[in-house]
Amino acid sequence: MIWALGLQPSEVAMTSYAQTMTRDHELGGRAAKAAVAAMIAALFAGSTALTPLYIIYKQAFGFSQVTLTLVYAVYVVGNLGALLFLGRVSDVIGRRPAALAAMGVAVVSALFFLSAENLAWLDVARILSGLGIGVGAGAGTAWLAELIEGKDKSRAAIITTSTNFIGLGVGALMAGLLAQYAPWPLRLTFAVYLVLLALVTVLIWRTRETVSSPGRLSDVSLRPRLSVPDNIRAQFVAPAVTGFGAMALVGFYAALAPSILAQQLHVTNHAEAGGLFFELSIVAAITIVATARLASRSTMLAALVLMIPAVALVVAAQIYASMALMIAATAVCGAAAALGYRGGLQVVNQIAPADRRAEVVSVFFVCCFCGNALPVIGIGVLSSLANATVASLAFAGMIIVFSLVALGFGAKYAR
Repeated sequence: MIWALGLQPSEVAMTSYAQTMTRDHELGGRAAKAAVAAMIAALFAGSTALTPLYIIYKQAFGFSQVTLTLVYAVYVVGNLGALLFLGRVSDVIGRRPAALAAMGVAVVSALFFLSAENLAWLDVARILSGLGIGVGAGAGTAWLAELIEGKDKSRAAIITTSTNFIGLGVGALMAGLLAQYAPWPLRLTFAVYLVLLALVTVLIWRTRETVSSPGRLSDVSLRPRLSVPDNIRAQFVAPAVTGFGAMALVGFYAALAPSILAQQLHVTNHAEAGGLFFELSIVAAITIVATARLASRSTMLAALVLMIPAVALVVAAQIYASMALMIAATAVCGAAAALGYRGGLQVVNQIAPADRRAEVVSVFFVCCFCGNALPVIGIGVLSSLANATVASLAFAGMIIVFSLVALGFGAKYAR
């Protein structure tokens, strides 16, 4: 038929490709993967843009250290809402519509931050940020796995987790630089962020859909299902605790490191506060890529071992008011967080029954979200009742106990 029309196969392929691009204006291949990765990074950047700004908000709105930690932790409400009720939304309506909805929620969140006049505005903005990230990261992870050709989808997990941490780091660094060296620190950061969201949204709008027959929003089930099968509960303890500890380290730095720098290390430069979290995130991203071939259980156990010197260095940095020790502690925490998050998730994927894998992985993420929020609140309360060093000692003790327990379970149920 092709030759009967006087066309060569290559000409037909080129014509078909041109018609597809003209009709849909869609990005495919590497451009599509880059667009989805950019979306994941942009969404997570919004969650840490506040990190160097917390002290400014604390002074402007007059709230306490406990309230500061609650503003940070309320973000998890949005995360959990997305996980429990909207976890399958992109499977039903398609990756692109779900991603665009997530970007829309992120825009509304940024507008709330931009216009914030009191604590209530910050709480609403943080919840919306968590909701947008929960929906967008879930859709983006599945989208990347489908855009990557071949059966081996491990590269999708590496891209997702590394861009996650890169976004976290860039958000904190950008906000710190703008807060320190530009005017209107509580406004300009989110004005710039809105421009970034607009650019990424255009890319997502043009990216190829991978769900062949998208349904309607009314088809999405809002009934949450979370449980761990009886036969793997003991094996689940080690990765669950590892994920909890890894995200607790990230939460500690995102919410409390700027206050520790200002109060105990006497570093009040907002760019340095953002730069410290940027260091943690970049070390984490590099660690994920560099250890891609390391076995999942070895990765998880290495994270548990690293958590102990990581928290010891954090406490030592506070006691000796040493910026050098704090920089070293940050690097070790970044490596431990990356290994713990990736290793724990991969172990869960391995032990979970195929027909209940999504359900078990969701429980793992709940553990991670709780680790990101609950210890931070406890540290804030202890800081108010005693002092920051006592609170950090308690945090270090918790992480060490959890690490030893998880190491015990991990060694016992090693395969």
